[in-house]
Amino acid sequence: MFEQFAVALRHTAGNPKTGEAARRVLSELDFSNACAEITAWDGYAETPLVSLAGLAGRIGAGRIDYKHEGPRFGLGSFKALGGSYAALRVLQRELSRQLGQEVSLEDIRKGAHKAACAGITLVSATDGNHGRSLAWGCQRFGAPCRIYIHAEVSEGRAEAMRDLGAEVIRIAGDYDDSVLLAKKEAEENGWFVVSDTSWEGYTEPPRDVMAGYGVMTREVCEALEQAPTHVFLQGGVGGLAASVAAGLRQYYGAKAPRVVIVEPELAACLFDSARNGKATNFAIREETIMAGLSCGEPSGMAWEILAEEAADFLTIPDSIVAPAVRLLANAESGDPAVEAGESAVAGLAALIAACQSAEMKKTLGLDEGSRVLLIGSEGVTDPAIFAAIMEGKDHG
Repeated sequence: MFEQFAVALRHTAGNPKTGEAARRVLSELDFSNACAEITAWDGYAETPLVSLAGLAGRIGAGRIDYKHEGPRFGLGSFKALGGSYAALRVLQRELSRQLGQEVSLEDIRKGAHKAACAGITLVSATDGNHGRSLAWGCQRFGAPCRIYIHAEVSEGRAEAMRDLGAEVIRIAGDYDDSVLLAKKEAEENGWFVVSDTSWEGYTEPPRDVMAGYGVMTREVCEALEQAPTHVFLQGGVGGLAASVAAGLRQYYGAKAPRVVIVEPELAACLFDSARNGKATNFAIREETIMAGLSCGEPSGMAWEILAEEAADFLTIPDSIVAPAVRLLANAESGDPAVEAGESAVAGLAALIAACQSAEMKKTLGLDEGSRVLLIGSEGVTDPAIFAAIMEGKDHG
């Protein structure tokens, strides 16, 4: 059943240590403010925490819990929590500056400043899900939205953003090129970048994005009766992983789980950062099937947290991604069926592959008593790619 997962995983050890990044970069107040706001939005509902008990028994783990973000606000991914909240905070800061007085998030949310918001353009680069969240937020708050996408972003994901009122600009380069163009044109036109990655001098929106993700982590912690022993977190620029790692540290303290970072072999910027002991860019030469994780430059803020919190860094080949999507959707282990996107299953695929090797299980400290948390970051955000995978095509 797991023959396709019998692959060699690249592993490098992190350098976890007692530090303050999990509270300094993202404070408990950042998380609580985001939770208070987002849980007040129309349509808010907790997403499912799915027990994969059947799979756990078959691979020799004690327990596997999969946080399924597919239903989140009807947008299909955890990104709904970050981009929209960060957009609201950018509007709050700019409106407060324009009006010379503090403007509340609630007033913006309820449309009290819609006319003024119409004059504040928000922009971002995206592989799909972050841009969709930003477009949704801009549509709700009345702000114009421009989204920059690279050559490999599917047309289905581009159309989903257009349907939410965004102007979508496709470029010839990769994700990192789209980030640079969004930044350049924003500076030239007085627009506001709402990015999920940080750089020197640009930290507030990425912090708000990561704070928004904390809603998901809080839901997980309140649903579990005891702390997980491990959490497998997909990489990308590192924002999701850093937010969850910080949230788990704040909630569980010394009992926080072992953090394992998972990335595509084709976009391993966090893996290389761990090997080099500093944030390191990765030259992407080929796009991974995991579109949301195709990022060559780590977020500086995220790396501050992961440098202290992550114990292990793994890379996985694309070959095990589609089988992991099918395993979940077809309920092959007798667990509830879950329809997940390609980027959602990175942690799942890595866990199954690790458990095919006695040596890797030992390296990661996995055994029959392990309680593993997985973040299923997206549902079916591109139906055409999902359909192709379910038909047995590994690259959509």
